[in-house]
Amino acid sequence: MTVPPYTPATLLPNAASVAWRLQSGPYTTDEDAEVCWERFTSTVELEKVRALVLGHGMDNVSWLTDLSSRLTGLEAVFLGDIEYEEEMISSIDQSDLAPLLGAFPGLRELAVRGGDGLAFPVTGHAGLRALRIESGGLPPEAAESIAAADLPALERLELWLGDDWYGGGTTVEQLAPLLAGARKPALRHLGLQNSPIQDELAAAVASAAVVPQLTSLSLAMGTLSDEGAEALLHGQPLTHLHELDLSHHFLSDAMMLRIWTALESAGVRVNLCGKQEADDEGWGDEDDEYEGSGRYIAVAE
Repeated sequence: MTVPPYTPATLLPNAASVAWRLQSGPYTTDEDAEVCWERFTSTVELEKVRALVLGHGMDNVSWLTDLSSRLTGLEAVFLGDIEYEEEMISSIDQSDLAPLLGAFPGLRELAVRGGDGLAFPVTGHAGLRALRIESGGLPPEAAESIAAADLPALERLELWLGDDWYGGGTTVEQLAPLLAGARKPALRHLGLQNSPIQDELAAAVASAAVVPQLTSLSLAMGTLSDEGAEALLHGQPLTHLHELDLSHHFLSDAMMLRIWTALESAGVRVNLCGKQEADDEGWGDEDDEYEGSGRYIAVAE
């Protein structure tokens, strides 16, 4: 499915054949957000729209919910499709996602970039199949709500947990319902990524009940060290996975070889790209285990 930017062209494509992307702001020549939205909603057959990508300036979720009676075919939404050159990920405002999910029971895919103000007070959604939150700091309450939500159709879940400095701070305990697996029986891909507690997450995953049902697992973008990798090697078997993504890590060469040997020989595709070197001087508070380690996540500010 192609993603053309929306322009008030005379000849528009079939509304169901594309993902519609709307953007307004200082780096485009588009109208302001309200005018852009008005032109879109007045010229496109909204009943046929299946996918919406909302970029800079188009962060008003209520515009979507107010038109739920016309956007009856909507299946996929991407909120906050904003590049770093436009705005830092830590500055992208989001909001309470409960009204959006409540208004669109047929929604199958939801992607969100930015965590500032994000909330997920949702007990469940019957149709959602893919959920991805890209954030430099996912609010712990939102992560906890996602972990606890009943999402029986969810097949793919990717959470960029982020740094405490930018609103993160999710603990392993808050993710316990997710790791138990009972509330997301269809889950096949799990990404717990971009976290400063990647070793703790790896240790929890090593014995998590959700792992046997997965076909792919990502612990990428974080501060994974030999300690976390050792826990994975000594935990439950991971040889049933099709793919294990550990990219952006702090593993030694010896540990990389051990991981590779143990899993690649069993047919698991292991991503060990992006080997990082810890800053010997560390940074932040020397009394803090993470802050003084010199290790860092891939995406924060």
